[in-house]
Parts: sequence; structure tokens; C-alpha cells
Amino acid sequence: MLTDADGSKPDPLVFRGHLSLRGLLLIDDEPAQTSLIGALVARTRWRVTRVADAAAAMEVIARDEQQIDAILIDIGASQSDGVSAIAQLTSDRQGPPVVAITTSDSADLAVRAMRAGATDFIVKPVTPDRLCSALNHASDASRPGELRPLAEKLRQPLGFDEVVGEAASFRAAIDIAMRVAQTTAPVLIEGESGVGKEVIAQAIHHASTLHDKPLITVNCGAIPAGLVESELFGHERGAFTGAFERRIGHFAAADGGTIFLDEIGELPLEAQVKLLRVLQSGEIQPIGARTARRLNVRVLAATNRSLAADVARGRFREDLFYRLAVVQIVVPPLRQRIEDIGPLARHLLARISDHLGVPPIAIDAEALQLLSAFNWPGNVRQLHNVLFRAAIFCPAGTLSVADLPHLATMAAPAQADAEPSGHPSPTPQNSMPLLQANGHIRRMTDIEGDMIRFAISHYHGRMTEVARRLGIGRSTLYRKLGELGIDQNL
Repeated sequence: MLTDADGSKPDPLVFRGHLSLRGLLLIDDEPAQTSLIGALVARTRWRVTRVADAAAAMEVIARDEQQIDAILIDIGASQSDGVSAIAQLTSDRQGPPVVAITTSDSADLAVRAMRAGATDFIVKPVTPDRLCSALNHASDASRPGELRPLAEKLRQPLGFDEVVGEAASFRAAIDIAMRVAQTTAPVLIEGESGVGKEVIAQAIHHASTLHDKPLITVNCGAIPAGLVESELFGHERGAFTGAFERRIGHFAAADGGTIFLDEIGELPLEAQVKLLRVLQSGEIQPIGARTARRLNVRVLAATNRSLAADVARGRFREDLFYRLAVVQIVVPPLRQRIEDIGPLARHLLARISDHLGVPPIAIDAEALQLLSAFNWPGNVRQLHNVLFRAAIFCPAGTLSVADLPHLATMAAPAQADAEPSGHPSPTPQNSMPLLQANGHIRRMTDIEGDMIRFAISHYHGRMTEVARRLGIGRSTLYRKLGELGIDQNL
């Protein structure tokens, strides 16, 4: 749905999909452009509110009347004004992430926008998948001190010889991936968000006999339930209301190659049935098609939770699980392979400096010690984002503790695990004590603080998800963190 900040609806759009919408604040003074953007994101989980400039956007955010998960700003002809607007919007580090969109493919403009605080940088013309992917990544990884860098989009897939890590648990996962790469067996990759599941999937494809064929990546969590069949298997023109043209689905696009189904656990049960049928028969039948089409596609899948546990709870089909998990790879979180942080940091900095076109960037011993002391809830992706931001702002050729202010202000792991003084921690039985030791009822603020801490831990620091599950806006959540003295990196 597209609305103006005053609540009017100049461009009504029909939304087909998930009922849980994310709020997008669009800054653009051209009605035609805002209508186009609204149409592009209306098919996914985004509700659009438009304003003409940054000042109006700040007013909408300050009112806190609706949840704003991301801001999209169009940098027009006056690039300096656009960059200044980004700096104004990101002056409050606890505000929504900002994604910039522009017709210029200037690397200098991209770096200026990111130095001003932008989380991503999109060059027109933009496809719906590219736009929605940028918005979803921005809102999912929008913790203070993190950045979804331009380099993440420009990087080349890594081969197994370029994957960094010597921890025993990580090498065991890589060894399995290397052995299965030369086969056509389906592979299920499990691990927390940011551990590098997509990197491993790319390495498997790169080392396979299909390396010269397409690798199609699909984020299953970004597809609305009502559009899964169309997105995956395609549709014919006129197959349903709004099908104005024929669509080639992701499976057809991957024919002869590999399809990587990321966040496979997010597929609704109805979609799981249809996917199982395709895996069993090797055929797809686009919506509205008279006949089925046979395909030859290798399937790789990934999930950030245990699918076996989801099977036990009835959230995932057991027969589909066994179809996907012919080979299982479990990637350990970064906190379980601390010895890899140093080599990873140096490797990532080499790639970052190459993409930025700057001389090689080193890192000193104290900064490495600081990186090793952090818990990294966002895993390798978070480490990459932190180093990218530090590299952009680094005045010298070597990163020091001074270039990592967000990490430097955080407590050591032992202190971070301890609850702030005066706030008892939630009990491990998923229950909150209502009474104090003296028998009196606890204060509401203490109970509220425990609930927020528990939510942050339960959803692994994904603040957008925490806000959604608690039923409050992101800005309200961040305000409560400050009022209650809660560290979001618990």
C-alpha cells in the first residue's frame, strides 16, 4: 500500500501476500517515480509511505505513529543534497536504515553515500528482486555499527581454496561440501544467519560439473505465501488476475544448473507440498500451463534453524526434509571458531581494499584482540560489515581500536553475558518471575526489561524481528533500550 505522510492514498495498489508488512519510508518528490517504486515493492511485505524531502521524513519518524523499517531515498541531480540528506537521516544511529537509489553508477558517489550512513546503494534501472533484496537485507541487519556494503554486491563467488577457516568444526563442514560438490545430490546447509551458507553453496556450484551453468539464488523468506508457486515455477499470461505477461520461474531459469533455496524453512506448508512434487517428478507446471515441463536442476538449500526440529513440531514436511537433506552440512557460528577471526579479518580487508580501489589495509594486534573478544551474533557477515565501515573511515593504512568505536564501547564477553545491575535476568524455563524475593510484585519496568532482553537473545539480535514480535515500532524499541539501559548486543 502506498500512502502519503498525511494518510491520503493517491496511488491505491492491491497488495497480494503476507499480512505482516514492513514499513518503507520513500523520499522522492516525483509522483510517477514513487508510484513505480510502490508497484515494485507492493508484491512483497512492504507498505510504502512517501514524503517529498528529508525534513518531512524526520517528522514522520519523530511522530512514531507507524513502524518504519527502512528508508529509501532517491539521489537526484543534486548529488550533494542527496548525500547531505542521508547524513541527516542517519544522525540518530538508532533510526531506520537508509538505502540510496540513483541513476549514477559512480563509485565515488557510492562511497560518499555510505560514509554519510547509507546501508546500500542501488543504481537504476532496478529490478523488483534487487530492490526488495536491498530493503530486506537493510531491515534485517540494521544494528548500529553495521553496514551492508557495496562490496557485498560486487564480490566474486569464492572457490573452496579461498574459503578461510581452520577450526576443526568448520573444516569438517567444508570437507563434506568438497566431497559432495562433484555429485548431483541435494544438499541442506544449516547454520545461523551470517555464517556463510551462501558462500558454501556458491563454492559447491563452482567446484561441480555444472560450474558453467546458471546458479539461481532464491530467498524463500522474501516471497509472499500467495506468490510462491508463481515465483518458483512461473505462470502463463492471463493465468490469474494481474498476470499481464508470461513469467519464467526460478526453477526454469536454473534448468541445467543449480538452484539455491535460501531460508527454505520459511516456505509455508502449501508451498512445501508443491516443491516436494517437483523434486519427486523432476517436472514443473507453470500456473495456467496446459502441460508440464521436465527440468534438470540440482537443488541446494539452506536454513538458519534446525529443520529436523521443525519437522518434529509439524512446521516442515518430513518427506520434503529427507528429499532436501540427502547430504547435511552444519556450519558453526563464528563465536565457536575464534581462532579464525584473525585470518578472516585479514582476508576480508584484502577484498574490501581491492573493491574500494585503495592500498591494502592492515589491522594491528589490539584491534584483532578486540575482534576476538566480541561475540559476533551476526557472524561472518557482521564481521565483514564492521570491517567495511572501518575501512571507509580509516585515515591511515592500518585499522586500530580507534577505528572500531562500536566494538570498543561494548563489554567483554563475560561482562556482556552478565545482566545490568538492578535487572534480574529471565529464567531459563522461558518464564518471567513476577515476584521479588521479599514476596512483593516486581516493577513493570523490570519485567519489561526482562522481556526485551529475552526477545533480543531469542531472535539473535535481529532488532526488526524483535520489534515485530513484541508488537512495537523499531524506534519505540530503541527508545526503550535507552530508557531501560539495555545493551542490544546481549
